[in-house]
Amino acid sequence: MKHDGHTHTEYCPHGTVADVEELVQRAIALGFKRYSITEHAPLPPDGLADSGGEPEIWTSSTMPLNDVRHYFIHMERLKKKYAADIELLVGFEVDYLAGHRHWTTDFLNEYGPQMDDGILSVHFLDGVDGLRCIDYQPQDYAEGIIARYGSFQSAQLAYYRMIQDSLMADLGPYKPTRLGHISLCQKFQLAFPDEDTSLSADSLALIDTLLTQIKAKRYTLDVNAAGLFKPDCRDIYPPEPLIRQARQAGIPLIYGSDAHDLADVGRGYDIVSALLP
Repeated sequence: MKHDGHTHTEYCPHGTVADVEELVQRAIALGFKRYSITEHAPLPPDGLADSGGEPEIWTSSTMPLNDVRHYFIHMERLKKKYAADIELLVGFEVDYLAGHRHWTTDFLNEYGPQMDDGILSVHFLDGVDGLRCIDYQPQDYAEGIIARYGSFQSAQLAYYRMIQDSLMADLGPYKPTRLGHISLCQKFQLAFPDEDTSLSADSLALIDTLLTQIKAKRYTLDVNAAGLFKPDCRDIYPPEPLIRQARQAGIPLIYGSDAHDLADVGRGYDIVSALLP
């Protein structure tokens, strides 16, 4: 079944979606039969105090908590309206923040019963002056993340350790079981020509362990086309060698456009689907 498993809506402050209904219509026109609407779940309200860098990076990352109720009402209306044309799955892309596990668990316990689908992602790491976003822009990554860990590859290893932590964390019965864009740490891999930005031996060894654990826990992976269109990445999240490795391990893989705009719907599907079982 043709499925886009990772998309966003006008509830995302950093996207350019005018009306999610247009994205649903576009998905239908492209022949998708299943479409997951996975808006960024709210961040913990007290998390801003733990963050570094510009405050608007934190505040513009996710939907506000007071929008959640209306989000579900809105998406349920679309599910019913387009039921004959496409299966809409509604849920969240949930940020894993190690220091806020209890808040995330409480959020999932409250809203998880309404979720059809979900993704668990890492967008923040401990950095200079607090939590820093890893996918905002290259200069911020250099100043907030690389400066904290000492090199691109050291930051990369810290990211994969956090992915592993997210996988093993107990977030309750509604914890998403699909890991999002597990090579997001490579988003700016072409922005640092004086650094070795390839996957280090330590990261590759950890990824081997991680894939074994993902398989054992029966999780799935988001194969995210967005990186192909990022000027400092130009690659799938995760890249083809890791996709092959995950396939060999028997891990289910789900294409995701990570659409934040109408033009993003279905982007890269032909490239990604050729690599999937």
